[in-house]
Amino acid sequence: MSKSIFYHAGCSVCVSAEQDIIDLVGAENIEVVNIAENRARISEAEKAGVTSVPALVTPHGNTLHINFGASIADVKG
Repeated sequence: MSKSIFYHAGCSVCVSAEQDIIDLVGAENIEVVNIAENRARISEAEKAGVTSVPALVTPHGNTLHINFGASIADVKG
């Protein structure tokens, strides 16, 4: 993986964090995934260690949870 992946669920906390992360690392260095809209990627996020969103998975595979917005269980419904 050459880019970080920012997973979120579209809530206001997530959208705010998305803008801050893009400002910090640059849009060209990040893939943004809204798992509320793209539910097929929830299992991918879970495999990467995401337990709540917003979360950033780095190119080295580290999962960084940012300002709790929602648990993956809540997003899965």
